[in-house]
Amino acid sequence: MDIKKINNKIAVIINSDGMGSAPKELSYLLIKNYLTLLNTEDRTPSYICMYGDGVKLACEESPVLEELGTLEEKGAKIIICKTCLIYNKLLDKVRTGSIGTMLDIIDIQHNSTKLINL
Repeated sequence: MDIKKINNKIAVIINSDGMGSAPKELSYLLIKNYLTLLNTEDRTPSYICMYGDGVKLACEESPVLEELGTLEEKGAKIIICKTCLIYNKLLDKVRTGSIGTMLDIIDIQHNSTKLINL
């Protein structure tokens, strides 16, 4: 059995503009590498939930739009917090994923078998 292909309703939580608390360039490099490896290693999560500053990664000029788009094509459902988009004045800048509510994100977290916080 190939363990890589079993995702058992995994949800990846992205709540910052990048990965970790590193300087911006490094945090962008880390999130790009992470998402690229999810794609190349066939480890597509069921969901990617984006809130807080994480919503910026689904918008214009994000360094990871291509990687997120590929994950979406592979079946990952990307949910982006509408409240966070409005707060950041990015509602019209979304380029990948679906705009959802915090209740959508709570439902995904509740119904997932594993949560991965980046």
